[in-house]
Amino acid sequence: MVPVLVLNGEKLYTLFTSMFMHGGIIHLFGNMLYLHIFGDNIEDTFGHWRYAGFYLISGLAASFAHILSVSGSLGVYAPAVGASGAISGVLGAYLVLFPKARILTLVIFYYITIVAIPAIFLLGFWFLFQLLEGALTLGYGVPSGVAYWAHIGGFLAGVILALIFKAKAGSKSLRSETL
Repeated sequence: MVPVLVLNGEKLYTLFTSMFMHGGIIHLFGNMLYLHIFGDNIEDTFGHWRYAGFYLISGLAASFAHILSVSGSLGVYAPAVGASGAISGVLGAYLVLFPKARILTLVIFYYITIVAIPAIFLLGFWFLFQLLEGALTLGYGVPSGVAYWAHIGGFLAGVILALIFKAKAGSKSLRSETL
């Protein structure tokens, strides 16, 4: 998805196709790891079809946030690929629906260990990191290579959609226990 083309009304289909492309094997692996860890619980909660729609809406929100962040800079000419924005939506929904779930996390600090960190802390830290990095990329006119604002836009879309779903579904149909 090239922002300048979308802004000119051209190749709008790339808003969708770019969500299924990646910049390399590490990019693909990272996205699939996050999707594997967080996606199944969100899919179980929303159901298969709602989850598919949720994923696409989060991805679109991510693309629009990215386009907005690069408007008026040379970044409008740089193509953007990856499922990161849509997967960020999954992370936002997970934060809303499973804030107390403990996520097994590899920690490297003097030694290597695995620690169970509550989702609210892990995902909160991740989001704050995206905000910091995104703020640092604004105004440079040259893309950083990472679409931080796509991550932010997707995450916020996921939070909003999960809050709407939670309000509509009521607490009976949502799994609220700690995973």
